[in-house]
Amino acid sequence: MRKLLMASAAILGATSSLALAQTPANPSQGQLAAPYGAGPSANNNNNSWGVANTPTGSAAAGPLSTVYAPNVNAVPAPGTIVIRLNGRVEVDFGAVFTSADKGVIAPTATNAATAGTYKVNPVSIASYMRLYPGFDGLAANGLRYGASVELRENFGSGISSPTAPAVGAALSPSATSSAQTVFVRRAFSYLASDKVGIVRFGQTDGVLGLFDNCIFTTQCWDAGLGNFNGGPNQLVTPQAGVAIPFVWLAQAGAEYTNNKIVYLSPQFYGFDFGVQYAPNQGNSFQNSTGAAACTQASPGCISLTSGNDATRWYNQVGLGLRFQQTFGAVDVKAYGFYETAGKENLTAGPGYLNTTAARLAAADATRIRYDNLSFYKAGVAVTAMNVTLAADYIGGAINGQLNMRPTGGANMNAVVTGLTYVNGPLILGAEFGVVESQGDARLVGVSQRHEYEVAFGGNYKLAPGVQLVGEYMYTYRHQGAFNFNTGAVGGPTRDAKGQGVLFATVLTW
Repeated sequence: MRKLLMASAAILGATSSLALAQTPANPSQGQLAAPYGAGPSANNNNNSWGVANTPTGSAAAGPLSTVYAPNVNAVPAPGTIVIRLNGRVEVDFGAVFTSADKGVIAPTATNAATAGTYKVNPVSIASYMRLYPGFDGLAANGLRYGASVELRENFGSGISSPTAPAVGAALSPSATSSAQTVFVRRAFSYLASDKVGIVRFGQTDGVLGLFDNCIFTTQCWDAGLGNFNGGPNQLVTPQAGVAIPFVWLAQAGAEYTNNKIVYLSPQFYGFDFGVQYAPNQGNSFQNSTGAAACTQASPGCISLTSGNDATRWYNQVGLGLRFQQTFGAVDVKAYGFYETAGKENLTAGPGYLNTTAARLAAADATRIRYDNLSFYKAGVAVTAMNVTLAADYIGGAINGQLNMRPTGGANMNAVVTGLTYVNGPLILGAEFGVVESQGDARLVGVSQRHEYEVAFGGNYKLAPGVQLVGEYMYTYRHQGAFNFNTGAVGGPTRDAKGQGVLFATVLTW
């Protein structure tokens, strides 16, 4: 009996090692007790560099000088893979006060049940879940490969029938939870060689997102809450128009959620370059799914090049060059990037709106003429004595967050600057952003949009995987003849203003 048990144990151990191709094998119950490791991210030091673990900063300058720091995620030995299942749970506590806190629905012939005045509670508690399954492998011949996924929590409406003029009953806490779903934010694979570089395929960050995971756009100080880039101070407010879209794109959903091919070169004398291509704004599987399936070339096709929506762009191409070098205790980073895309030709529907009066009367902007997407972007960051000073600029034929500029409209010019300081477990930061753009496409020749925002705060690492965050943010948006509460044009101007303070716990594994 003893020999039989010993033999069984040997067979099980060998089978486990073969199946996982790594040493030591994970316990059979899926439980692992170990020191805190990497923390969550779909992008890491294995899958985001032309050469794995590329050194990019100076320890003497400070920890924020390093992008995708080497050895943060386990690097597979030749002939093995490393399997990861990272996660994040964030809980936010805050109070936000905005110009959209009070609203009025004017009575009409069909909305007697909903007309009146409304007011929201400025105090909020919000929670968020993310999961990051993935793996990285290294073949015996030196081929690097792997895949990564980011899963996020989605949220439903607060009422049972949100479409006006229907009357919606408030959902119970249980019904609210049942309306939450999990969706795919990133899903990509990669192949790489230290001599050639890395190619990533799928729903993945483009060159901008890989060049800047937070440093140039000063997103490193709030434990990944997001600050200007969809942070809680923006997400818990009424979304009529208070939040300024994150036009700088790095780590923004508009930049990384469409399917693309991205190449990053190895680093040569501190320089590396990247190129990307995407055929459309989404996932080509959308052509055969959804409520408006693409049974033939028709409005339901994600890959249209001509049709009835002039706001659509396609054949997105981008290329960039980055420089990173340390000079003793000073680390210097800079990059430049250019992107362009074609536009859908309006060949269906009633045609273009060619006069200012027609544009102002339109309910949407799908029938306005647009220019090809064409913008340039650059950033610089200097780190010394645990302080990082950074600035990032975007400009050209672009309007807001990766939207085409309406023909005759103003170029966009936007700058975000920031300062980050690290002292042991404490990180403090402040940033300021200004965005000048055309804004609403219906107001070409009438007015332009002016926006600015400021945020400051920090986080404290209480224990491995546990961070406490505090943050303040203020935003202001203005465009003449535009109402940010209702989206109406041509009438009285109504600016959008918001300010809020929040505290958060962020736990990662």
